[in-house]
Amino acid sequence: METQHNPKLVSTELANFWTQYMGDSMSVCMLKYMLKKVEDDDIRSILEFSLTLSNRHLQRIKEFFNEEKYPIPHGFTDEDVNLEAPRLFSDNFFLKYIHIMAAHGLTGYAIAFTTSVRSDVRKYYSDCNVESMELFNRSLDLLLSKGLYTRPPHLHPPEMAQYVKKQSFLTGWFGNRRPLNGIEISNITFNMNKTVLGKAMVLGFSQVAQAQDVREYFMRGTQLSSKHLEIFSSLLHEDNLPSPPSWDDQVTNSKVSPFSDKLMMFHTGFYTQAAVAFYGAAIAVSMRRDLATQYTRLTSEMEQYGEDGANILIDNGWMEQPPTADDRVSLASGKK
Repeated sequence: METQHNPKLVSTELANFWTQYMGDSMSVCMLKYMLKKVEDDDIRSILEFSLTLSNRHLQRIKEFFNEEKYPIPHGFTDEDVNLEAPRLFSDNFFLKYIHIMAAHGLTGYAIAFTTSVRSDVRKYYSDCNVESMELFNRSLDLLLSKGLYTRPPHLHPPEMAQYVKKQSFLTGWFGNRRPLNGIEISNITFNMNKTVLGKAMVLGFSQVAQAQDVREYFMRGTQLSSKHLEIFSSLLHEDNLPSPPSWDDQVTNSKVSPFSDKLMMFHTGFYTQAAVAFYGAAIAVSMRRDLATQYTRLTSEMEQYGEDGANILIDNGWMEQPPTADDRVSLASGKK
């Protein structure tokens, strides 16, 4: 029970709403374009459902901000999308994109729920989680029915439950290293599936970006993604396990941009931040030392890539500032 009738939103709630508003306003632009190009009716239905959710979220967040008398972020608008641009991605890419973004949504909403205090905010994020689960399930079921989803490797059951008997279970760089365990395989395949989609997306962005530095940044992103995929694949292949296929062929040869450079840079930044977070989670549960070291190195590369992208956003005046604590030093000195 709330002890105050009208408690103000706390910093975590403001941050969650701001982050979601930016992401959903971007998604609306992406989805409007996809709906303009999609031909498959089943995929269209999922895109329409996703667009409905994003629009509903934006409206509710505006209400929260207005009640708080907090400025609504600019986010992304119709100025950031060209619906008349030729097709850049296939219908299959649209479906895979929705599935991966739904997974991101589930992660983000879980964090937002657990860092929210007000009961109405918690109820809102609880609803968002339920909606995202439906979107995730619908997109996954359709991927499976179309034969587009690569299942993670199967593991054969041992005769009985087993215990680790030697510290060599933890080694990885020297000597005979043990095969990957299921937890490690799960993280590798999950990160590979995200990276496969991200590489194809940035590959498309690199073809259509207008500014030279933005185009070069995306090209660098495809190279970085290729490197990470090669490392992940080698880890699986060492144990004779399959790896997810490339989705690069789902990108057309169009050179006309459907999206503003600002939107594509923001989207790539979001994807990079998510990669850092999921790599960090993989470090925590990977028991072989070589895996933790690999993830640490890859995380460092992604962080550097993300920082370089942030600098491009700042240089072009594209980076909106999230809710921030008051600068008491500036206030005390009379600076504006």
